[in-house]
Amino acid sequence: MTPFRLGLAALVATLLLDQASKLWLYLGTDLVLTQPWRFGPYAELVVVWNRGVSYGLFQQEGGIGRWLLVALSLAAALGLGLWMRRAPSRLLALSLGLIAGGALGNAVDRAAYGAVFDFVHLHAGTWSWYVFNVADAAIVAGVIGLILDGLLPQRRSAGPTEKNAPTV
Repeated sequence: MTPFRLGLAALVATLLLDQASKLWLYLGTDLVLTQPWRFGPYAELVVVWNRGVSYGLFQQEGGIGRWLLVALSLAAALGLGLWMRRAPSRLLALSLGLIAGGALGNAVDRAAYGAVFDFVHLHAGTWSWYVFNVADAAIVAGVIGLILDGLLPQRRSAGPTEKNAPTV
């Protein structure tokens, strides 16, 4: 599989898993009425509508902010898709696909509901992580992949002039 096809598959899978999980939890269960659903002392499912960006920053109550965030998400996904098309490595393409798919998943929420539906809350004792969804987790995984790809040595085939070049 080419890097681009892998990235595209990651984008589509992320978008589908994100939207399916949100639709099922919101429309197919009674989570809204019976929250929180606890999974041990460290995790629970809750309903949080995030009108801002990461960590709830820049909350947008008006329509202009909502549509600006949708436009920004779509532009980011388009730019990441163009980058993904030229990605030389599978890790880079996969990472870009995860980020673009997450951006599109959250853009769909903003366009449809005016806010992003977040539902996973991780915590331990008094420590609490922010509430997130599948799209957010994919974006974080994609950023980690970008960092790893940047740290890995480049795997380029050396041309004939590079093989005999003196090392400095």
